[in-house]
Formats: sequence, structure tokens, C-alpha cells
Amino acid sequence: MKFHTSYDVIVVGAGHAGNEAAAAAANTGAKTLLVTMNMGVIGQMSCNPAMGGVAKGQIVREVDAMGGYSGLVSDHSAIQFRMLNRSKGPAMWSPRTQNDKYLFAQTWREMLERTEGLDFWQDSVVGVIVEGGRCVGVRTALGSEIRGKAVVLTNGTFLNGLMHIGEKQFGGGRAGERSSTGITEQLVDLGFESGRMKTGTPPRVDGRSLDFSKMELQPGDEDPTHFSFLKRRADLSEQLPCHIAYTNDDVHDVLRSGFDRSPMFNGRIRGLGPRYCPSIEDKIDRFSDKSRHQLFVEPEGKKTIEIYLNGFSTSLPEEIQSKAMRLIPGFENAKMFRPGYAVEYDYFPPTQLKHSLETTSVNALYFAGQINGTTGYEEAACQGLVAGINAARSTWNTGPISISRSDAYIGVLIDDLVTKGTDEPYRMFTSRAEYRILLRQDNADERMTPLGHEIGLASDERMRNLEKKQTSVKALRRALEKTSVSPEGANTYLEAVGSTPLKQKVKAKQVLTRPHVNLDPLIAQVPELKHLNDHVKDVVEQVEIQVKYEGYIEKEQLMADRMSKLGGLNIPADMEYSKLGSLSAEAKQKLSEKRPNTLGEAANISGVSASDVSVLLIYLGR
Repeated sequence: MKFHTSYDVIVVGAGHAGNEAAAAAANTGAKTLLVTMNMGVIGQMSCNPAMGGVAKGQIVREVDAMGGYSGLVSDHSAIQFRMLNRSKGPAMWSPRTQNDKYLFAQTWREMLERTEGLDFWQDSVVGVIVEGGRCVGVRTALGSEIRGKAVVLTNGTFLNGLMHIGEKQFGGGRAGERSSTGITEQLVDLGFESGRMKTGTPPRVDGRSLDFSKMELQPGDEDPTHFSFLKRRADLSEQLPCHIAYTNDDVHDVLRSGFDRSPMFNGRIRGLGPRYCPSIEDKIDRFSDKSRHQLFVEPEGKKTIEIYLNGFSTSLPEEIQSKAMRLIPGFENAKMFRPGYAVEYDYFPPTQLKHSLETTSVNALYFAGQINGTTGYEEAACQGLVAGINAARSTWNTGPISISRSDAYIGVLIDDLVTKGTDEPYRMFTSRAEYRILLRQDNADERMTPLGHEIGLASDERMRNLEKKQTSVKALRRALEKTSVSPEGANTYLEAVGSTPLKQKVKAKQVLTRPHVNLDPLIAQVPELKHLNDHVKDVVEQVEIQVKYEGYIEKEQLMADRMSKLGGLNIPADMEYSKLGSLSAEAKQKLSEKRPNTLGEAANISGVSASDVSVLLIYLGR
């Protein structure tokens, strides 16, 4: 059946990766088709109803800065906003929204439907069409053969998905939705290596049956900001609170009573789950010395009573889940809407990809999201963005975009996946980024908007906003460098924050470098600086960060520049690593397998040490 139009880019899957891929491809000028098994669940929050968090929030801001949709969707559907880690340095500040999951999905669909050049088709893709080593389309369960110049697979947890609740097993990639079959087998026949991973989700609970007075209140920020640099969002004058609850020894005892029927412990689940987001039974087994574990009680929306019990992910039998949950303070009368479950699914080790997310075995075939072994909406979204951009660019023979580790968390994630691979669900953390002082959430627009604008994804409005912000930042810094403050003007404020009073006039910038001194109140309370109070919050915040951390930022930038200069050294394609006697045996093996193009790529390969890099530098004449 060949009644379909031919497309530039075909995107398979309408989760977070697929949506960003489809939007990016279409917005950069490619005629794009988004294929999904169910158009009613486009952009669904399958797991927790939240976006962002530690390192993940930085990714959402980077996606937004480039012209992606996730930040706008998150802001529009937010019911709470928090900037995490405010007590730490700005490299750790991470924005997070609690979202109305129904409005989130509705907003995604509306934004995609308004995207010019993007078509939709509801069907299950059962295979890709490969001719002459190039992917030229997809085949669907309804018998359609849809042709395209590039294909992006974002299948999530649906590839041979198998769900587990206690001793029960049933096919599916998500509650109420069937799995996708056929693709894995075909790709293996084409020479791809595949594996199995596991993820899980907790029970959903009737909020009317909970006693929130027994839990810790977790409100949103008093002065909430935004994910998107366009600063458009839903009204957050009345934020919904989250709560914190705790398990106890009684809860743990009940959970242990079901271990003999747990698919995690009796061998029915073979895939590895996320190390940093384990199931509750895994927590009490691995951390048996702990008498309690923290749980986050999260509302799923403004117009629903459904509650998400974050931290209680489980695949134990339903009756064990319910009995254990009712021993949590505040949950004594809890009514469960649906039990937690685990899902196993196929993935393809991402070392089979180029940095563009194109596969090394088949041209014009791109993978993004959980198919690459990652976990999390944000990790999926940024991969989809990059895959969609590069798939579109490949159709007019334009080279792929390159995002380095010093450019963005997006670059860190992709480089980790492609060069090191993963055998467990990969999650982003600030500790994975060696240049995290440069990769802050406040400067994501400076880092990513110029690239997004250059490739036609970030709008002119975004670029104008960035230029205006940069002008204001420079002006405020100059003013602080030139303006002196007097003891009479500054000492009342300085004494109030526990800082040594001034004995003579000093430049305002010097005062700002002191601990406990913040720029916003300094401007508001010191007479000599009150003429600067017309600057917007994000400008004031960025200037304060730049001034206070100037030395650290400069040092890290020098390190990044040096690595960039050396990392760009090309390695001959016919390099015979086995003949370089000073290389370690592991480095010889890994370098021969990976065949890195540059020294930077070689340095990021797991098993290649700093001394191995030095050997390569000497060989390359540096």
C-alpha cells in the first residue's frame, strides 16, 4: 500500500524524543512525518509528572535555547516551579517544574499541530526500509510503505516491551498500550547489537484518601522563574504543593514478604534497571541498613485527584504494594488507582552511533531516547532535538551539527553514550560534566541560541532577546566596576548580612565579591546603586554569578579551550594502534575498535587513560 507522500524525515514515536525530533526537523525546513501508535497519547508523561531537576533542568534550558519545545510545554503546564540546590554554587542550580500531565500532553499536541511542514500518521511501525546501506522509509502494521530520506527511531520502552506485576507478565510498553514488535529482529539481522533494559513506575493513589498533615510540605518558590527564555507560561500565582513522606521498618517487612514473588528477585526480569532511580524493593535490599527511605508525594494535575508516589517504584504483587503503602504515615487509608509495574524493553548500545546520532551501520537512520539506553524525559528530548536536526540536514547534504562537552550538557550526554556506551539506563548528573561551571542553567541561551539561530531553529525573537540580555549584562558590570559605594551608604546592609563594614569608598564590584553579599539587595539598599534597579532579574543574577565566580569561570574556560584545541587534532584513519608500544593494552583494543577521528574523541573513550592520550599527542607531533 503506497498512497503516502514521500517525506524528508520520518520520526517514529511521539514521546519526548520523537516530539522534539519531529519539531526540530520540520522547523529547520524538512517535510516531516511523525508516526505514532496512538495519537491520543502524544507527549504523555508516562512516569512522574515533572520536568527538570539536577542537571536535567539544565538540559531543558539548553533544548529551549536552541529552539526546542520542551521548555515552553513545561512552563505552560506547570503547577509548581522550584530552583533546586540554591544553597550550593550556581553550577548546581537546577530548575524543576511539577506539571499537570494532561495539560502537558495537550500542549505538546497543540504545538506540534501548529508546526508547519509536520504531518501525522497513526500506525505501528514494524520495520525500516533499507536499500544500498541507506534507510529510505518504514513499513507499518497496516501494510503502508512510507518513503523518506531519513528516519529517526524513538521507540521508548515499546520494543518488545514486557510488563511485570508480581508473577504476572503481559506484553506492552506502557499501561494500556501494546508493545512494538519486528523492529529489533530486523535491526539485528542488519548487524546491530541489542540488549534489554528495565524501568518501573510506582502506584497511583487517590489523593482524597491521604492525610497530608502527616507529611512534610514542599511548596514551590515564592518568586518562580521559567524554563523558557521566551518567558511565557501558565499562571503560577497559586502553586500546588508537593509533600514528602517516609517508609519505615514495618513497610520494609511487608515488602520483603513479597520478594519470593518479585520478578526482580526470581529471575523473570533480565534487563538492568536504573541505578540512580531503583525500585523500592531494590532499595531495601541494597540498603538494608537504612530504616527509612524518602518518598515524594506529587499531584498529577490541577483537575485530578490522582497522586504519583515518587520513590515507590515497584513490580511486587498488587496486594503487597497496597498493604505496604498503607503503613506509610499519611497513607493509612490510601486507595490505589493502579499498581506500580516494571517494564522490560529492547535497546541498542549507543556505541553503534555517530555523534550526530546516525547509526554507523545504516546511513540516514537515527536513534534517540530510550532506544539508546537512556532514562528520563529530558535526556530523551535533547537526543530527539539533535537527531531531528541532523536527520533534516542530511537530506540536503549539509554536515551535522557538533555540540562538544564544553558547549552543553547535551554534548556531555551524547559523547558519553557514543564513546563510552552504557549497560544500564543512563541518567544525567552534574558530576558527569567536567565543565559544569561553564554549563550553568542561567547562561544556556548564550551557549546554545547562536547555534540554534544559525541552523534556522531558534527564532529571530530569541536572538534579539539574547542580544538585549548580553547588552544589559555588560552595562551592569561596567556600572559596578565604575561606581564607588561609601561606608555611609553600604554599612547598614553589610552589617545586616554579617559582613565587615567599609572604612572607605570602594568599587561596588569589590563589595559584591564578598560572601553573603547579593547584588539584588545591594542595589536596592545602597543609595549609590539605586539607579541600577531597572535591570531585570535574570540580568542581575547573571552579573552576580560572573563577578563572584570570575576566577573559576576563567580557569575552566582556559581548560576547555586547551582541550578543544588539542582535542581537534585529527588522527589518521589508518592509525595502527597495535604498533604504539607505549599505549596500554586496553587502549590499543578500544582505539582499534572505535577508530576515533580526533584526539578529543579518543580521550573520551572508556579505558583510554590520560597517559594514553599523552602517547597519542607525542605521536601526532604535539
